[in-house]
Amino acid sequence: MTTILAVAALLVALAALAYARHVARQLAQLTEMYWALKYAHGELKAAVAPAPPAAPAAPTTAFVPLGSVKRSGG
Repeated sequence: MTTILAVAALLVALAALAYARHVARQLAQLTEMYWALKYAHGELKAAVAPAPPAAPAAPTTAFVPLGSVKRSGG
């Protein structure tokens, strides 16, 4: 009777070990897929993101006659 119980416990333990190894393999595969997707998303996001705005052009200086400034001033 005790031998049958020990053999049954051993079989249950071996089945649990096989299942745990299977789940660990699945977890490793899902983790790899997650990081690959995260990397691809970052690459696509960088490719689609708009370019940073260009620096404003330097102001052009132009000659303004003093008479026109005095007239428009009031």
